[in-house]
Amino acid sequence: MPRFYAHRRTGILAALTGLITSTALFSAPSASAALPTPVSASTARTYLARLTVTAEDRTGYDRDLFPHWITISGSCNTRETVLKRDGTNVVTNSSCHATSGSWYSPYDGATWTAASDLDIDHLVPLAEAWDSGADGWTTAQRKAFANDLTRPQLIAVTDNVNQSKGDRDPAQWMPSRTAYRCTYVRAWVQVKYYYDLSVDSAEKTALQNYLANC
Repeated sequence: MPRFYAHRRTGILAALTGLITSTALFSAPSASAALPTPVSASTARTYLARLTVTAEDRTGYDRDLFPHWITISGSCNTRETVLKRDGTNVVTNSSCHATSGSWYSPYDGATWTAASDLDIDHLVPLAEAWDSGADGWTTAQRKAFANDLTRPQLIAVTDNVNQSKGDRDPAQWMPSRTAYRCTYVRAWVQVKYYYDLSVDSAEKTALQNYLANC
């Protein structure tokens, strides 16, 4: 049973369900806000040691099994909410689409002034989650995961960088900006631990190596 709805996470499922059914959980984000700060390297190492290590299986995966983007507040969906949170001086129209602003992509260090140049990255990709245990979740649970604004799971980054990452884990892909790698792996482990997702052996080794330098 995934950790986020096991007995040690009593009440968490209710909170996640609320994400799906209520738009009142999130106030308008600050334009200067960013990815929720992940746990410390020390905590990440503790979490990583507790994750199940097993081979991955992508049988039956379909991106549409993770509904996104959902309405968060008013006319703003998850993508638009992250763009407002991660940008500076973001201006939106009546449909909540960003018409101007500035965005810094921490993966590659690029700065953009057009929202169309940004993707919202699922830090732990949807396919990776499926491989690691989300294949046993309900649609509601996958919907909550795909739109999670509370954990360090969603971030605005350069679109082609996100596309080059694809569904790869830290054994296969890391941000080219080395200064961000510690944040990235801390966030990766936190999300995997929270949702009780497994890791494969190569992924765990890579995470251990990166965390050792944090």
